[in-house]
Amino acid sequence: MIDRKTALDVVVHCLKETLAQSDGPAPAEITEETVIVGKDAVVDSAGVVSLIVDIEQRLEMEHDVLVTLANDKAMSQKNSPFRTAGVLADHICATIKEGQAA
Repeated sequence: MIDRKTALDVVVHCLKETLAQSDGPAPAEITEETVIVGKDAVVDSAGVVSLIVDIEQRLEMEHDVLVTLANDKAMSQKNSPFRTAGVLADHICATIKEGQAA
């Protein structure tokens, strides 16, 4: 199990990498309030997909955690679990916890 701070660190690191590979402008600082999906998003839809894959791979390689973040439950939620970096960190922790309970 990883804690929220670790999850947020992974999200921020991967988001920085995704932004570095894109042509768009990057925010000066990435915080847990940084918008990933929706109005004022810092990445486009392809960037979101890349970000999710990068996060899943980093969690597996560095933390030995296998997780699928873009699952049916995530896609059916009224509020996207990918809205901000902080919400995504919470989603990571919740998804890992659910996977361990199963």
